[in-house]
Amino acid sequence: MNKQDIGILANEDVFKLIGKEWMLVSAGTIDKFNTMTASWGCLGWLWNRPVAVVFIRPERYTYGFIEDNEKLTLSFFGEDCRKALQLCGSLSGRDCDKVAEAGLHPVSMEGGTVGFSEARLTLVCRKLFRSAMSPENFTAPELLSTWYNDRPGGGLHTIFIAEIEEVYG
Repeated sequence: MNKQDIGILANEDVFKLIGKEWMLVSAGTIDKFNTMTASWGCLGWLWNRPVAVVFIRPERYTYGFIEDNEKLTLSFFGEDCRKALQLCGSLSGRDCDKVAEAGLHPVSMEGGTVGFSEARLTLVCRKLFRSAMSPENFTAPELLSTWYNDRPGGGLHTIFIAEIEEVYG
C-alpha cells in the first residue's frame, strides 16, 4: 500500500464505496485488534477537516477496540474479497480468528493501528467525537421501528466521527 493524497477520494463514489462495496472497520494494534464489516457510514467535511462517520452497536466486539484506541481504519476491497467481508460480518472475533478464516493479512498502519494488505483503499482515522443514539432523538419513528425494534441483539448504534488523517491505496 502506498500513501496517497486525500484528493484520491474525489475519484470515489462514496455511496457505492460504503453502501455497496462495504468496508472493514478495524481498531487496535497489530498484536491485538478486531475488525467488522460495515455498510453504513459517511465520508465528508466537518470542523474544517475530512471526516468519516461510522455507526457501531455497543454489543459488537469491535466496539471495545474502537473505544479503547485513538485511531481506527476503514478498509475497502475489490469484489474478489466479497466472501472475506461476508465472513468478517457474520463471525465474531470473540469466538474465532475470523481474519485468518477470511484469508486476510493484517498490516500495521500509521499510528499503530491495523489495515489489510488486500485492501485497495485504507483510511487511517483519529476519533474526534462519539455519541450514543437514543430513541427520543429519532424524528422519523419508522426508522426506530424498522431498524431497532424486535431485532435480536440489536441495540442502538453509537456514532463515531473521526478525522481522516492518512489515505493508502
